[in-house]
Amino acid sequence: MRVLVIIPSYNEQSSIRATVNELREQAPDVDILAVNDCSSDSTQAILTELKVRHLRLPVNLGIGGAVQAGYKFADLNGYDIAVQLDADGQHDPKYIKDLIAPIEAGEADLVTGSRFIEKEGFQTSGMRRFGIKLLNGLIHLVCGVKVTDATSGFRAVSRRLIVIYSGEYPTDYPEPEAIVMAKMNGMRIREIPVVMRDRTGGRSSIRLINSIYYMIKVSIAIVLRRIQ
Repeated sequence: MRVLVIIPSYNEQSSIRATVNELREQAPDVDILAVNDCSSDSTQAILTELKVRHLRLPVNLGIGGAVQAGYKFADLNGYDIAVQLDADGQHDPKYIKDLIAPIEAGEADLVTGSRFIEKEGFQTSGMRRFGIKLLNGLIHLVCGVKVTDATSGFRAVSRRLIVIYSGEYPTDYPEPEAIVMAKMNGMRIREIPVVMRDRTGGRSSIRLINSIYYMIKVSIAIVLRRIQ
């Protein structure tokens, strides 16, 4: 199967080079697409230097828009599997083969890498873990899917879900809502254990000052997605 790894990138000059080089070393058989979300730093110059295939968005679309651009590319170019990989070094590409295995076997359409199954590696802050547990519970309540790491952006999707996400994808903080969206479209959902690392560059879009907004916005989006 043809596999595309999508790397949404916004001001990732401190980490994008190492991320691409590690991906090329650990998963040489996949294709790579970086999506430069109108970065204002040297991200574009580094992508050009690395000769990595990339999209250069003319305006900043945010994480949801950048990821959807990657899915549109995957759809138009006939990829069988798409993998999301963060540009900041948190996601270890050695797990890509484990993410795509259930899809290749015809057992799943969405496979998410969870740091909380075996509880190894970087586990994020206690406050954020509490918020993730609340989102996990809400997803289970509204659509019956049991997940342990609803906010994980390290995931692989099948051709069927590539087509769906290409046409519509959540905007702000999309990962939890995208799980509900997959379930509501009849997709099969799995999690596998992964070890995540602390970010090597950039900064999280979810900081203390907007964490309450994040929880309210995502919770409302999940419920609205379920009743659509």
